[in-house]
Amino acid sequence: MNWQNIENSSDLAAIKEQSKTKKQLIFKHSTRCSISSMALSRLERSWNLEDRLTPHFLDLLSFRTISNQIAEDFQVEHASPQVLIIENEKCIYHNSHNAISIDVIQDFI
Repeated sequence: MNWQNIENSSDLAAIKEQSKTKKQLIFKHSTRCSISSMALSRLERSWNLEDRLTPHFLDLLSFRTISNQIAEDFQVEHASPQVLIIENEKCIYHNSHNAISIDVIQDFI
């Protein structure tokens, strides 16, 4: 996967802008959580959506304020791990923990 790291508010603004022409995926990852590591690994092993979805990665322990901003901007409750799909600056899908699935993500793109 060709992850685009999210490290500041301008990265988040760019995701919103890019979502006007191509759906964007945000993966919020906790480096201290084994469930988060498993969800990340499953997603990376099955990834085949690069042409339809741009993947963005947030290390939420290092960038917790950005994680909070994501929750506020897209009106989703914070979870970790968490995946969001953004289209036209809005979250059209989100899920967390073991419910993160490439098959379900494909249904939304």
